Amino acid sequence: MPAAGFVHLHNHSEYSLLDGAIRVKDLAETAKAMGMSAVALTDHGNLFGAIPFYRAAVEAGVKPILGMETYVAEGGMRERSRTPGQTHNDHLTLLVRDEEGYRNLIKLTSLAYLEGFYYRPRVDLEALAAHRGGLVAMSGCLQGGVARLLLAGRLDEARELAARLASVFEPGCFYLEIQNHGIPEEAALRPLLAELAAGTGIPLVATNDCHYLRAEDHVAHDVLLCLQTGKEIDDPARVMRSHPETYFKSPEQMAALFPEYPEALAATLEIAEKCSFTLPEGRSQLPRFPLPEGCESAAGYLERLVMENLPKRVAHVTDEVLERARYELSVIERMEFEGYFLVVWDIVNAARERGIPVGAGRGSAAGSLVCYALGITAINPLEHGLLFERMLNPERVSMPDIDVDFCDERRQEVIEHVIAKYGKDNVCQIITFGRLAARAVLRDVGRVLKVPYADVDRLTKMIPPQVGTTLSKALQAVPELDALYKKDETVKKLIDLSFALEGLARHASTHAAGMVITPTRLVDHVPLFRSNKGEITTQYEMKILEKLGILKIDVLGLKTLSQIHNTVALVAEHEGVRIDVDKIPFDDPAVYELLRRGQTVGVFQLESSGMRDLLRRIEPTNFGDVTAINALYRPGPLGSDMVSDFIECKHGRKKIEYEDPRLEPILAETYGVILYQEQVMRIASDLAGFTLGEADKLRRAMAKKDQKEMDRKRQAFVEGATTRGLSRKKAIKIFDLINFFAGYGFNKSHSAAYAVISIQTAFLKAHHPAAFMAASMTCDMANTDRLVVLLDECRSLGVAVRPPDVNSGGVGFGLSGGEITYGLAAIKNVGVQAIEAVLEARRRGPFTDLFDFCERVDLRQANRRVIESLIQSGAMDCLPGTRAEKTASLDRMLSRASRRQGERERGQGFLGFLEGGESRTVPLDAAPDWDDATRLHRERESLGFYFSGHPLDRWNDVLGGLLSVSSRTLGGKRDREAVVCAALVGEQRVIMDRKGNPMAFVTVEDLHGTFEVIVFSDCYQKRRAKLQQDSLVVVAGKVAMKDRGEVKIIADEIYTIEEAVQILARRVHLTIRGETFGERELERMKEIMARHPGTREVVFHVRENGRERGAVRARMAKVSPRVELLRELETIGGVEHVEISR
Repeated sequence: MPAAGFVHLHNHSEYSLLDGAIRVKDLAETAKAMGMSAVALTDHGNLFGAIPFYRAAVEAGVKPILGMETYVAEGGMRERSRTPGQTHNDHLTLLVRDEEGYRNLIKLTSLAYLEGFYYRPRVDLEALAAHRGGLVAMSGCLQGGVARLLLAGRLDEARELAARLASVFEPGCFYLEIQNHGIPEEAALRPLLAELAAGTGIPLVATNDCHYLRAEDHVAHDVLLCLQTGKEIDDPARVMRSHPETYFKSPEQMAALFPEYPEALAATLEIAEKCSFTLPEGRSQLPRFPLPEGCESAAGYLERLVMENLPKRVAHVTDEVLERARYELSVIERMEFEGYFLVVWDIVNAARERGIPVGAGRGSAAGSLVCYALGITAINPLEHGLLFERMLNPERVSMPDIDVDFCDERRQEVIEHVIAKYGKDNVCQIITFGRLAARAVLRDVGRVLKVPYADVDRLTKMIPPQVGTTLSKALQAVPELDALYKKDETVKKLIDLSFALEGLARHASTHAAGMVITPTRLVDHVPLFRSNKGEITTQYEMKILEKLGILKIDVLGLKTLSQIHNTVALVAEHEGVRIDVDKIPFDDPAVYELLRRGQTVGVFQLESSGMRDLLRRIEPTNFGDVTAINALYRPGPLGSDMVSDFIECKHGRKKIEYEDPRLEPILAETYGVILYQEQVMRIASDLAGFTLGEADKLRRAMAKKDQKEMDRKRQAFVEGATTRGLSRKKAIKIFDLINFFAGYGFNKSHSAAYAVISIQTAFLKAHHPAAFMAASMTCDMANTDRLVVLLDECRSLGVAVRPPDVNSGGVGFGLSGGEITYGLAAIKNVGVQAIEAVLEARRRGPFTDLFDFCERVDLRQANRRVIESLIQSGAMDCLPGTRAEKTASLDRMLSRASRRQGERERGQGFLGFLEGGESRTVPLDAAPDWDDATRLHRERESLGFYFSGHPLDRWNDVLGGLLSVSSRTLGGKRDREAVVCAALVGEQRVIMDRKGNPMAFVTVEDLHGTFEVIVFSDCYQKRRAKLQQDSLVVVAGKVAMKDRGEVKIIADEIYTIEEAVQILARRVHLTIRGETFGERELERMKEIMARHPGTREVVFHVRENGRERGAVRARMAKVSPRVELLRELETIGGVEHVEISR
């Protein structure tokens, strides 16, 4: 295609958030397809998309022109007032000519966000003049300053501003921008701009304010603007609307729009010719690590640290160990990453010196002996077959990636150290973009189009929830969704518009862990952004920063490290045992007994119901098994035969077969299954002669499914393997084998590092269960559902948890006499500050009564709501009086106590005592005690769950024979298995199904936790009256296994307790104590049964001297099982237990 006589210089991509709808790859490819030699990106005020656009344009074969449409504050960028004459933020289009211009544009956008932000990121003429070098400027759209003044008839001011802008920028680098979108104001403006150009010599340039790619995308762009403004598309009051001409027009279309201004079209080529910026990539921009005196190089200092620490970390520093260390150091030095390793070491070392717990490592860093020697990781890579090349490949230059976990409670201290060490101008966090994923975009577009919520909800629920699912994939995978798309016009319109917007950036936020450190000021290297929370971040995402050679480190907060730290502290305080977590053995028998039982609630990475089931099936016996389990419990392996092969071969039920004897030492640890990426690399190295660097490239190609690269690697593998004794046929077979498994392969280094923490938590739980559970509950004090699970686990472990108590409890959960004391800050409406005030007052002795508590505790920290929650939770049961009496008396107590506290502050307390003031003991008001239901209800309100009792308690024994599942055992059931459970109804979400009928998702609670019951419309419409909140029900239904291990129950029938007893019970069982059950008791039993005649069997279980003598069925006595019958039978002397069964 011949070169076009026009290029687009004013384009807004998706990074003009919720304003532009152009994907940068599509922008570049469309420009190329239209014959344009170059294309620019000018997003609103930012450079978010600059680098992705640059790469897409280079790949498409067009010149990328980086730019930005900036806002120029008329009254100065630091002016925040709304006074007349200072309200304009004039648009100005900036383009990068060269590297100096790129650096200046970085500084301008950073200034706009950090210093000039006021509704918009703004600069001013002074800032533009200071950073003008290497930039081309265009006067902007209708909202530009020159255009605004011309349209207002202020011609002299417009001429003056144009001349000033021309002088601000370098000679020949300012243009007057003309546009033609069919807007009347533009038609009036064009001759005025032409006249101004003729009078000043400032050239014209023609642009189109492109916000979407094709004319047919106009409606989709309009929907996007509705998302930005929160409006519906048919809202007549809507101000911001998409214009039908702001799309990416062809050069021919642009020429037709500007027949009178051919020089303005030609100017686009002139500007494109001026712009010749090449992005500087591949240059390392690592900070200089401050070296101690006597060290001449970072490489030398790193080597010294490694060699000094190796003997402390490795018991026997053999020649093999030294050779590996020296090899790694040589690679690090050759790739010039020694500074990176020193920075990470310094951060980890500083944390350890401050007593901040540090993780065992994560990702591929665990494969480095240098990292192990420096204490960055906690696993010896030589002992576990971990590869350094998986982390740092000497044959593929890319930044190393060392992510570190720190105790979540003290992560901020680590960040503060980094800022203090390297300077606040050199350290910041990293931006990330929320995107319009498949489900989210359907919901957003549905709202804008006013599609009924129930219809949209039904469609979104058809989309598989897996990460990476797109609308296109969903249509292929879900026939029902595809059928609706093809036959329902509303659905088709909704999905088509969603297609157009799917994946676009929706908002900017801060990455949870990523930080960058630059050698000089950040703005010398990357553009900066300030979030609406005030956090300063890069404008470039993490992957871009890595490609630019900027040091990135993930400083992650891991709650498990707080859990471990708190456990160790409790054990030291209450058991007098000092535990060094780093020295916990990997072969402790008690650990593996715990894991084989699947008793892993609270154990890192191993506590989901699916994982517990896998543990029971695998029955791990060593650290390698735990490493493998972490790698196996993922969708890929779980959906293949890998798990069953692993289990069958481990237990000897299936013979392990190797295609070549050389595979055995590589695959023996995983029982012949290729599970790890490192195994793929070892096979390529040992069988085909690949270097480990080449093997890492092979692994990456397999993971990316790069067919061209795979064909090249296949040939190299086969050639290498055949020269090492394999037949061509066998070589191809092994290559295909590793290619298959490479898609499922996991990073062994990461799995092994996390297995260390799994073993540490399992060890603490196995040997110190009370301390471990107390620490676990402290870490989850704010999560009610989690506390319920942990309390249930305490019951299963036989660990007693005392009720909350203001005279013995602390902020978090603690220990006393081998029992757990309840954490007072876990009580709702209380908080840490209030409990700290309670503890401060308690230092002077235990509280004696309610008034004593109110008088001594600072009521500014512990107000009425706090104290009422303490009463209702049972935390004040240690003080005289009932909960009802304390609640009734609280206002009077607070009034008197508040007066006393005020007197003390004014120094009048002692005078009041001398004058015979009020008695320190204030009697409680009389009040009727709460019944059990009220007490439990209020206790649940304050704790978030039932603690001292549960409404199901009185039924659990009776119903035991009817029930087949609880929240504790639900995860171990098979999909579609029939089950019966008893539970308390909680919150429910009612929606309309595809036929417009109501159905519900009901959260229910039993003695062990909560789970969800799905009630489809047929059942819901018949049984909805029984689903009142806090009602007790029995649910008969089927297990529904959901993605990500979530397990629910689909209800077939819902009963009240009374109905369940009467309908489901087939037998009534009575356990009788033979020593005390005589003729009199027998007659009473007959009398009761006679009043409840029916068809159900009665079975007697006779016990004498604590032993059951046998079960006897009553041939003649058959009953109708009703609640009244069961309760009456329980009152007979000698009857130990009454139960029903199916």
